[in-house]
Amino acid sequence: MELGLWLSAAPLLLLLLLLPLSRVTRFYAKVALYCALCLVVSVVASAVCLLRNGGRTVDNMSIISWFMRSFKYVYGLRFKVKGQEKLDVDQPCVIISNHQSILDMMGLMEVLPKRCVQIAKRELLYLGPVGLVMYLGGVHFINRQRSSTAMTMMAELGERMVRENLKVWIYPEGTRNDNGDLLPFKKGAFYLAIQAQVPILPVVYSSFSSFYNTRTKLFTSGTMTVQVLDAIPTSGLTQADIPTLVDTCYQAMRSTFFHISKMPQENRAAAGPAVEPAQ
Repeated sequence: MELGLWLSAAPLLLLLLLLPLSRVTRFYAKVALYCALCLVVSVVASAVCLLRNGGRTVDNMSIISWFMRSFKYVYGLRFKVKGQEKLDVDQPCVIISNHQSILDMMGLMEVLPKRCVQIAKRELLYLGPVGLVMYLGGVHFINRQRSSTAMTMMAELGERMVRENLKVWIYPEGTRNDNGDLLPFKKGAFYLAIQAQVPILPVVYSSFSSFYNTRTKLFTSGTMTVQVLDAIPTSGLTQADIPTLVDTCYQAMRSTFFHISKMPQENRAAAGPAVEPAQ
């Protein structure tokens, strides 16, 4: 018991020691601590997942999210969630959300519903303990350099999510983005939803810039607002409807992002295309 208390208190003591340092030094030290915590938690969570469930299964995500949710206490972060009940509906769906920084994983784990898997780039599979715990949690890895392989995997996932009553979480922007707006969406999530004829559930996180900013090297305590929007049905839609579906989701999420981030109208970037141009 005493060892557990020391282990949980150690990161907090370290953060207190960082207070006299400059903002830049504190920023990099906190990011380094975050990465170290991810490695340690990945090792411990992997062991617990293997002991409890014996291998790769979506049920391991509840174990992983339990560990990850403890990070907010170390960094003094709070979450204000609106619409959590929409995520907890017992039916398959495609969940899409905006993607801002390395802190997104904390936000995801804070609201992660049961039987939900994520889509991630294949490179993350090779990040040692982090890749292992993601694999054990049922994360699906996509090789973005080989579109034919990615499309085959998405087709198989579409069948599986209906058969096994899974939710799939995807970042449609495709990469982290902290420019104060949303990037154009890639089409993969929308192909998947239409193929499986399941609804799309948009989730919007407010801007992190008031407490985490890589440009100004700011990393302090703060509050994230999470808004779960109404589900958007895809029943009866075909691939021809994808551009309209993408635009509907993009505009709804972009408007909500500005609203919950409390950004002044004059600070908003000019609206670009909702869909990323075809490569």
